[in-house]
Formats: sequence, structure tokens, C-alpha cells
Amino acid sequence: MARTTVPTEAERGRGPVTARVSLGRSFTPLPLEFLLIASAALLLTLFGILMVISATTVTSMQTANNPYNDGGKHAIFAAVGIPLMLVVSRFPMGWLKRMAGIALIGAVLLQLLVFTPLGMEVGGNRNWLNFGVLSVQPSEFIKLTLAIWCAFILDRKKALLGRWKHVLVPLGPVAVVAMGTVMAGKDLGTVMVIALVVLGALFFSGVKLRYFVPPVLAAVLAIAAFAILSPNRMTRILSVFDTSCLDRYLNECYQPLHGIWGLASGGLLGLGLGNSKEKYDWLPAAADDYIFAIVGEELGLIGCLAVLALFLVLAFGAFRVVARAEDLFVRVVAGALGVWIVGQALINVGVVLRVFPALGVPLPFLSSGGSSLIAVLLACGVLLACARTLPAPADPRHVPKTHVKGSRTPA
Repeated sequence: MARTTVPTEAERGRGPVTARVSLGRSFTPLPLEFLLIASAALLLTLFGILMVISATTVTSMQTANNPYNDGGKHAIFAAVGIPLMLVVSRFPMGWLKRMAGIALIGAVLLQLLVFTPLGMEVGGNRNWLNFGVLSVQPSEFIKLTLAIWCAFILDRKKALLGRWKHVLVPLGPVAVVAMGTVMAGKDLGTVMVIALVVLGALFFSGVKLRYFVPPVLAAVLAIAAFAILSPNRMTRILSVFDTSCLDRYLNECYQPLHGIWGLASGGLLGLGLGNSKEKYDWLPAAADDYIFAIVGEELGLIGCLAVLALFLVLAFGAFRVVARAEDLFVRVVAGALGVWIVGQALINVGVVLRVFPALGVPLPFLSSGGSSLIAVLLACGVLLACARTLPAPADPRHVPKTHVKGSRTPA
């Protein structure tokens, strides 16, 4: 008669049970921060495609005899950028640290090419590379790579951040060189955003306030000097304080006034998608820097509030990563990228509302332009990678019960 073997407890623990545990680990729930950032980025990108198509139908018919020509190009950039965002979201922090310096050097060298025959001037700024069928704005990638490099340097020097020399060297000189290559092309708006990225990195690294104030003052003084020394910039700045601006309608007030008129004509619910009047060659850069005016004209106050709400969701997710991160590198890079995206969005909206002078700063995700869209989607990919490093919240089912003196413990 065959003898039946009873499996031991250790043997019973193997097999199906082990497979179930391993499978469970593979499907670990994503952090809330990951879901907030990813959903906001995707919705803003899809909304941007819709608005660029709507804002460019007239000009596309004039230039290419196809109403969806420019909007289709923007959709192609989105189709490239979204998978790149998801790929970057899987990058480990160690790999980002190792590539930080190489990526920044590559972005700066690419920016220097604008001063070669490949360079192209748009709107008075020499900040573009023309490759025939494709044009690239290298300064958009300087924002991303500089944020990662600043986080890498500050993390490496975290034990020395109490000394001002270690805070400012080499971060200060490298940041000045990077901004100088952009400023040489006369793009003050982009330089202001890059300065925000550096200041955001310093702020979230936790450096002492007395070390943080001098760079802020230096940035303000430098921007003021560049503005004062340029008659064109001063004219645009002073036009903001002219409440009517009608006496200079055909000059520096033309674009700001049509932006405001577009927003005002939309009212609460807007004229309807595709029914903009300003896009009929009235509003310059309707699909670029002034896309928010088209949103207000076609979708009204409700559409504008929806866009701002999505940016608020993205900001909430990014700064939750900052608050919960245990690694200084993660905290600094998430804070710097969050300041970049949200700060640039607020600057763009402020320009359309005539709170700020025209600065040539695109609205992230929405403005037409492949360089801006791909750069900001890559930045969101880095934010998602940072969100993956966050510690998992404690499972209340596994929290041990506190024994109270005098209570009976069940047998």
C-alpha cells in the first residue's frame, strides 16, 4: 500500500501562494501623486490639440489649403511626446543623476547652434534652429536639463549647503552660462522662466534664507537692466500701464488689445468651439502665446477655469511629491519642474490678461509648438518617475493594535 506523504508547512507555503504574492507585487497600486500628474498632463495635452486645431483652421487654409495642417502637426508632436513621457516615468533616479551633466551640456551646445547658419529669428528673438521640415527651440530643453542638473548638484552637496560657497559654486556660474546663451538670442521671457527653475531648485533644497535672497535680487536686477536697456521692451512694459492703449492700437497695443477683446467676447460660455473671430488674422500668435485668449473666446469663462483647474491638479500632484519625498534629489527636481510648468502657465495667462507685458512665453501643453510640448511632457515623465519613489502609505489593516492597560487580550 502506497504511503501518503503529508506536505510540511514550509512546502505548503510555496507554489500557488508564492505566485499570488509575486503577482500582487507586480500590480502595486500607483501613488495618488502619479495619477494626478499623469491625468492632468494627458487632459491638458488633448485639450491643447483640440484648441490648436480650432485656432489654426483659417491660417492653415491660407498657407497649406488644408484646415487641419497646423493642428495635425501639433497632434503628431503629442503622439511622440506622450509615449516619451511614459518611458521616462520608468527611469530610476540613479540614471537621471548620471545623465544630468551630459544632458545639460547637450542642451547648451544645441542652444549655441542658433548662432550658426542653422539659427532662425522669430519675433525678434534668435532662439530657433531650422532643419527644413522641422524647427527646434533648444531653450525649452535647457529648462528641463538644468532642473535635473541643479537637483543633482544640490543633492551631492547636501551636507555642505550651510556654506554659501558650496551653494553658489558650481550652480551659479553654470546657470548664468545657460541663461546667457538664451539671452544672447534676446529671449528675455525664456530667461525669466529658467531663472524661476534655478530659484525653485534652491528653495526646495532647504538652503538658508540669507543664501537664497542674493540670487533673487541678482535675477531681479539683471532682468530690470535688460528691460531698461531695450527701448522695445520698455515700450511694451509701459503699455501695460495704459488702461485704454487705443492711441497706440496699431503699434505695441495691437496684440494685447485683441487678446483682451477675445477673452471679453467669450462671456461665460463662449462663442462655441471653432467660432473664434480673432483667429481670422486679427490676433497675432493666436495658436501660440495667445492660445488662452482663443480658449476664452470660444469656451468662455468656464473653459478658462477648466484649464486653470487642470494646472492646479498638476501643481497639487507635483508639490505633494515634494512634501512626501525622502530623497533630496527627488524633492528638488520635482519642486523645480513644478515651479517651471506652473510658473510659466501663470506668466502666459498674465500676459493675455495684460497683467504682464508680452514676453513670448508659451502656455505649457496648449500653445502650438513641438519643442515646448515635448519638453514639458518629458518634464512630466520625470515628475512621474519621482512619484514612483514615494514610500507606500501604511496599510491600516496591518497596523498593530495598541494594548491598553487593564484590557483583556483574547487568547
